[in-house]
Amino acid sequence: MSERTERLVVEGGTVVTPEAALDGGRVVVDGDRIVAVEPTERTDGDDRATTGGKRDGGSTGRHLDATGEVVLPGLVDLHGDEVERYRFPRSGERVDAATALATADRLALAAGVTTKFDAIAFEDAPEKNRSIEGATELLEAVATGADLVADHRVHARCEVTDPASVAVVGDLVERPVVDIASLMAHAPGRGQFEDEEAFASRYADGRGAAADEAARAGTERRAVSETTVRERVADLAEELSAADVLVASHDDADPAAVEHALDHGVDLCEYPVSIAAARRANERGAATAMGAPNLVRGGSLWGNLDAREAIDAGVVDLLCSDYRPQALLASVFVDTGEPLARRAARVTSEPARVAGLDDRGKLAPGARADLVAVDPDPVPTVTRAVVAGREVYRCGR
Repeated sequence: MSERTERLVVEGGTVVTPEAALDGGRVVVDGDRIVAVEPTERTDGDDRATTGGKRDGGSTGRHLDATGEVVLPGLVDLHGDEVERYRFPRSGERVDAATALATADRLALAAGVTTKFDAIAFEDAPEKNRSIEGATELLEAVATGADLVADHRVHARCEVTDPASVAVVGDLVERPVVDIASLMAHAPGRGQFEDEEAFASRYADGRGAAADEAARAGTERRAVSETTVRERVADLAEELSAADVLVASHDDADPAAVEHALDHGVDLCEYPVSIAAARRANERGAATAMGAPNLVRGGSLWGNLDAREAIDAGVVDLLCSDYRPQALLASVFVDTGEPLARRAARVTSEPARVAGLDDRGKLAPGARADLVAVDPDPVPTVTRAVVAGREVYRCGR
C-alpha cells in the first residue's frame, strides 16, 4: 500500500464513466476523492497532468500510465462467500478467521473488488463446514478490520428453515458492520432444489460432506412447513428493514414468494431461479441480482435461470461474484450487446446504489477514489488498484 499523495493522475486508458467509455481519458484524484474526469488533452485550467507526474502550477503528484487498459470504478460486490472456503481449504483443515479474511481481501483486490460484502452463513450445517460460532468469528474479523485493504462489510445469510439461524440473524441488527441480510430456504422441494436427490447432490459436493449428513439435513429442512417459512421471512424482513439493513430474498422461483417478501420489507431479489420471479421483482421496483459466474459461463451451473436471458429481458440490475470473485470482473467484458458503461454499472454503481453507498462505484468528481486499471487482453487482469486514493495493488504484465 502506497502513501496517499496530494494528487494522483491515472491517464491514457479507456476511462469508463457513468455515461460512456472515454478513450484516452484521465482521472484526477486529490486525497481520497476524485476531483476530475476528463479527456487527456486540455488547454484550460490547472489540472492538466504531464508525463512527469506534475500538474500545472508545479505541485507534485503521482502519475499512473494506463495506456491500452480500461479504467473502471472499483467493483462493489454485494455477495461473495468465498471467504468460507478460505476458512476450510480442505475438509478437516480450519484456518483462523483473520487469516481467511486477509486472503479473501487480497484476492478481491486482484479481481478489482474494492468494496466487499462478505457473505457469511449463520447456520449450523456441518455438511457444509458451517457453524454459527464460525460465522460469528468471521463477523468479528470484519468488524476489527485488521490487515484489510479493501472496504469490507458483512452480508449475513439466514437459513430460515433453521430456528437457530433465524434467532442469531435477528440479533445482528445491533451490529453496525452488518449492512445486508439475505433470507433463504435451502430445502428439497423449494427454490432450486427439486427433490431430496438434488439437495443431497449439491450439499455432498466433494468437500468432505457425507451423503448421509446431507440427506439428514434435507429431511429436517423439508419438515418445516411453507407457512412457517413465510412467517419467519415476514418477521425477519420487517425487523431487519426497520434497522436499516438491506434485506434480500434468495433463490426465488415462485412470483408469489417474491410478492410476499417484498410486502414485508425485502428490497433485493437475489439469484431468482425463474424468469417469472425476476419479472415480478422488476415490476414491483425491487432490485434484482444475478451471479456473475452464470453470465461468464453462459448459463446456470444447476439449470436455473440463465443470467444472459434475464439481462436480455431487462430484469437484471446488478451482478454478484457469488463464489468466484474473478467472474465479477470478467462479466464486464462479456458482450451482451450493451455499451461498456452499462455492463460496468452492474458491478459498480448499481450495487453501490442498492447498498446505499452513494459515494462510490463511479468515476465522477466528488466520488470516493476507488478505481482499477484492467488489461483486457487476453484475460481481463487488474494491473493497478486504488482504494480511497491509495495505490494498494500492482501486477506487472
